[in-house]
Amino acid sequence: MSAPAAPAAAIGWQRPELLLFIMAFAVPLSFAAWQALLNNFAIERAAFTGREMGILQSLREVPGFLAFGVVFVLLLVREQSLALIALLLLGLGTALTGFFPSILGLYLTTILMSTGFHYYETIQTSLAQQWVPQARAPETFGRLIAVSSLSSIAAFALIWLGSHLFALDYRWLYLLFGGITIAFALGCRLAFPYFPQPVVQHKHMVVRQRYWLYYALTFMSGARRQIFTVFAGFLMVEKFSYSVGDISLLFFVNASLNVLFARRIGRLIGHFGERKALLLEYSGLILVFCGYALVETGWIAASLYVVDHLFFALAISIKTYFQKIAAREDIASTAGVSFTINHIAAVVIPAFFGLLWLSSPALVFYLGALMAGISFLLSWLIPRDPAPGRETCFRSASGTEASLPR
Repeated sequence: MSAPAAPAAAIGWQRPELLLFIMAFAVPLSFAAWQALLNNFAIERAAFTGREMGILQSLREVPGFLAFGVVFVLLLVREQSLALIALLLLGLGTALTGFFPSILGLYLTTILMSTGFHYYETIQTSLAQQWVPQARAPETFGRLIAVSSLSSIAAFALIWLGSHLFALDYRWLYLLFGGITIAFALGCRLAFPYFPQPVVQHKHMVVRQRYWLYYALTFMSGARRQIFTVFAGFLMVEKFSYSVGDISLLFFVNASLNVLFARRIGRLIGHFGERKALLLEYSGLILVFCGYALVETGWIAASLYVVDHLFFALAISIKTYFQKIAAREDIASTAGVSFTINHIAAVVIPAFFGLLWLSSPALVFYLGALMAGISFLLSWLIPRDPAPGRETCFRSASGTEASLPR
């Protein structure tokens, strides 16, 4: 099957890829700010412990678990419009967070913010795989990460200035960054035309047997992400007493490295292939997670955190692997299904591991190393040249599939 063709672009700067980059810049202004402020805000203003944080993070992942609903929303709304609506929800949820400094208030604003974030991420993945040709996909995904990281740098720098120099309250920091994201969403709606889709997408859920390895890698990726997103950051605040400024500086370093290296990592994935990239990622994560379990020094923990984050760029390989094996009309539907699969573990792990954290934080990270080991073994099954009919090292013997009715 031939690679997806890019949609016809409008004249001048009104191009699909530019829209992707602008939206990618808008998202971290809210999400990175929400994430950087969360642990300190939750502990200082809402008296969170590991239990409440685990519950909150599980609630945050529920919209991701329900991302398959994107398929049905697309019966009413175009993908491009839905991406902008999701941006609005992300900004609104972030802007409201500081006004509700309680356990229930933080739970509710998190759900609103997360609905926007996860629906946007689902649609962005779908649009990028449709609009960007396979030959340029790894580098483009790397550039999207770099743009997002550049936005994160701006957010972290402003948070550091706001908290250290101007002593701004959490309420105004959340309102500032959420409001900017809302402005970007409205600006994109006015500035860009609707771009045609190269292939009409399925408007019903599609689950295909030949995508099983992609589903498995996506599931394990969701589990791995929770160890970093929830517990690595919480370790910094609870065990090593990192302040808002310290966390923002750490995020600033992570984002800077992504700006420098994400595009290059995308090129390397295109050159060496998805299997080698994922094997490198998961072998490194086994060491990083074991390091979290054993670390007793704050700067060493911070170093592990930076290395851990840098490995996320290699996860581009999962997206480009699917782009190579997928039928073009399956992309939008599978984006929703894969986000749901990704978040099955994400809904369960934070709450369960949050309880486990109360008795043994080290065990949380050792289990993370075990999950990285499982992903390492799955990565060996990716063929050197993925394509329809060559989804795994074992050539597909049948084309059986399950397609859920409309």
